[in-house]
Amino acid sequence: MVYTITCNPSLDYGVTVENFQMGHTNRTVTEQMNVGGKGINVSIVLKHLGIPTKILGFTAGFTGREIEKRIKEQEIEAEWIWLPQGDSRINVKLLSNEGTEINGQGPAISKREVQELEEKLGVLTKEDVLVLAGNVQKSLGQTFYADIMKKLKDRQIRTVVDASGELLKAVLPYHPFLIKPNQDELEGLFQVKMSTKEEMFAYAKQLQKMGACSVLISLGGNGALLLTEHGEQMQLDAPKGKVRNAVGAGDSMVAGFLAGYMEHASYEEAFQMAVAAGSASAFSEHLATRAEIEQILPLLLDSYQIQ
Repeated sequence: MVYTITCNPSLDYGVTVENFQMGHTNRTVTEQMNVGGKGINVSIVLKHLGIPTKILGFTAGFTGREIEKRIKEQEIEAEWIWLPQGDSRINVKLLSNEGTEINGQGPAISKREVQELEEKLGVLTKEDVLVLAGNVQKSLGQTFYADIMKKLKDRQIRTVVDASGELLKAVLPYHPFLIKPNQDELEGLFQVKMSTKEEMFAYAKQLQKMGACSVLISLGGNGALLLTEHGEQMQLDAPKGKVRNAVGAGDSMVAGFLAGYMEHASYEEAFQMAVAAGSASAFSEHLATRAEIEQILPLLLDSYQIQ
């Protein structure tokens, strides 16, 4: 079972506006409301790929009830911890001449509610995978993921972390199975600009020395890089296609990687599934389905490189 944690789920209100103008009344051309949150996105794509998954998270207020309802409608197993104060956030995704996001802060989480989450994690075994994805509320602090991994360190649970900055750096001593920085996040960790793939692999090796097992670097339209725990360096170009919605593409990469690895026990298969899933979601207005991912897989083989 793949468990995903989403500390700060949301309702994402996506609108398209032609020639958006600040300070004026603008009319939408299209609008949609989706459940958001990186861990939730990972679980949705895993469900599409037939991998057993369960969402753990915190919800609050009328928006929290709607999040719970929509996840239940998708028939994804979930356990929510109810917060007595505040409302789960609403994020605004504006697409016009360029994309703009306005993300809410989300409700505070107390120590008692964190303990409740830890109790739910008590059922995990070495057969399970835990995905820790996304930023967390200020009330949880930048060691929140590391604190979870510290408590689980003797349980041999594979952990995937998709976070940035101090939140990511703090987990490295606990040897996450996979981390997935994008180029900006990798540059931010080391406070340097990287212009070549060789540089990125060099810094990925630094992350391994700091404790990470495998490092998956997403490069958007330029594809992805993977440094495996065995030192193999893999590269894939992104397939050609029209990007319709990049939200959730990185989360889809995580889901694709896990599905490929769990089905084939192969880093090559996992890497190819990761890039195919990320691309399929980017080329669609929704999170990728298995059929969409399988359609893209054959397009990747020409660019595949391994060292």
